[in-house]
Amino acid sequence: MTEFTYDIVGVGNAIVDVISQADDQFITQWNIEKNAMTLIDEQRADALTDASVDALETSGGSAANTIAGLASFGGKGAYIGKVADDRLGNVFRNDMAALNIPVTTPPLTGGAGTARSIILVTPDGHRSMNTFLGASVEFAKTDIEPTLIEAGGILYLEGYLFDKPNAKIAFVHAAEIAHRSGRRVALTLSDKFCVDRHRDSFRQLVQNQVDVLFANEEELLSLYETDNFDTAIGLLSSETELAAVTRSEKGSVVVSKGQSFTAPAHAIDKVVDTTGAGDQYAAGFLFGLSRGFKLPDCAALGHLAAAEVISHYGPRPEQSLRALAIAADLPV
Repeated sequence: MTEFTYDIVGVGNAIVDVISQADDQFITQWNIEKNAMTLIDEQRADALTDASVDALETSGGSAANTIAGLASFGGKGAYIGKVADDRLGNVFRNDMAALNIPVTTPPLTGGAGTARSIILVTPDGHRSMNTFLGASVEFAKTDIEPTLIEAGGILYLEGYLFDKPNAKIAFVHAAEIAHRSGRRVALTLSDKFCVDRHRDSFRQLVQNQVDVLFANEEELLSLYETDNFDTAIGLLSSETELAAVTRSEKGSVVVSKGQSFTAPAHAIDKVVDTTGAGDQYAAGFLFGLSRGFKLPDCAALGHLAAAEVISHYGPRPEQSLRALAIAADLPV
């Protein structure tokens, strides 16, 4: 197996999460789309932050969470994403540095603040994300470091980047560099509403530029504009080489070279917060893929990581995923 400096290089919106508990009355009062990601402006971000009770402040962002999970398995990752030269920007960079994940993208000065997502978790464990993209959307083609992408075995991109034109250009540029260098490109669709906004572009990416696709059931159904899961899986199977579709407690369906199988979810006593579940599934799956493990083992690692993160508040592992995998007799 070829040796790379990094197993995975992630590219995404660098965000600090502000996580708090809220009841359904609060969700209704603030006219929040439950269990979805909604883009908001800085004024509403400030208001929601002030209204959040006992909030947990932690670095987030979909691809960044995945790279953090990869590190917990013992993998080596790097990250490309834009923060501002401010307090939250320093929080993000310091959190990644503590995991030995380099973030070399120059911070934004004199512009919008570091992005944040105010995440409200209801008693049923679902999360409603209200995201101010701030400095993250100032991410541009010039922030892409070709040598860093070439140093990784797999380039991992998050679909949220498609919400701003400059970031979208950078996204495509990064994928082109990876393929020219013989690297694989992985994409997460990120969110159903993100798919709704960029369906045509995502379909073209899946067909032409993506080697590994991650999605949940809702995102997949939106991608193919169908209510029938089997129909969507059939279409996906005809368009991509490798994909993993998560279905919460139903596990995941992995599609590879026209064939598919179902991987069971990892058992958990109580769902506390679903924030980061898909990100951590991708972390486990990609860690296994980077090691050349069999696909059922990749999926099992993904489900183990997802189970760990939904058992507590926050989008990143609190326990060593490597230790949990060893205890579960999974390859690491």
